[in-house]
Amino acid sequence: MSIDVARHKEVQRKLQREKKPDPRVQALVNEVIARVADKWTMIILDVLAEHGALRFTQLSRLVGGISQKMLTQTLREMEREGLVIRTAYPVIPPKVEYHLTDLGLSLGDAFCGVWEWAQQNLDTIERARTEFDRRAA
Repeated sequence: MSIDVARHKEVQRKLQREKKPDPRVQALVNEVIARVADKWTMIILDVLAEHGALRFTQLSRLVGGISQKMLTQTLREMEREGLVIRTAYPVIPPKVEYHLTDLGLSLGDAFCGVWEWAQQNLDTIERARTEFDRRAA
């Protein structure tokens, strides 16, 4: 049994031993998964972690392919969740910067494992896709 499978089974056993999981925790897990499963949140987390505080236009350029509306919406949702801080400076022209909170950084760290998993399994997944596409054709 690999370490990851063992850890997964350990968490499952722990949850089963508990009388009743806290419904607030269950709801939060579902909400966090929905938040990070959205393509843009993870990319924005990654860009802000790499570059630090950025203005909206800089962030838009570095994220690439995101509409202004979607970037605004995603940043607002991330701010609401406590993942980013929006700082507006009282200057002309207006200056607004976004940076990750400690919570946002820790979420990014938690999902670094997905990047590692993808790197370790890239060849296997590409072979599986090629084989599937060949059979489907």
